[in-house]
Amino acid sequence: MSEPARIIVHIVVHGRVQGVGYRAFVEREAGRHCLEGWVRNCRDGTVEALFKGEADVIDDMIAACKRGPAGARVDLIDQRAGSEADLRARVPGEEFSLLPTF
Repeated sequence: MSEPARIIVHIVVHGRVQGVGYRAFVEREAGRHCLEGWVRNCRDGTVEALFKGEADVIDDMIAACKRGPAGARVDLIDQRAGSEADLRARVPGEEFSLLPTF
């Protein structure tokens, strides 16, 4: 039996998602879900993240991102396919990275 396919998904989260522990929340959830990738704040007030893993696990992760931590308000999540090139932004040697603001 073959392993489930791993996909890469890029999201941009809009709403009250900076200054409320949103990135730390995403980093913890990604670790709990055993996902590879990264998360960072963007200068426009959004939070951007990239996840690599099994499709159903990523679906669960995105559902968690829609809830967010206490104090956050998620208005919208833009989602698109990501790439291995996008994944190279993470810190070498880390499964999931908290990146500087972009």
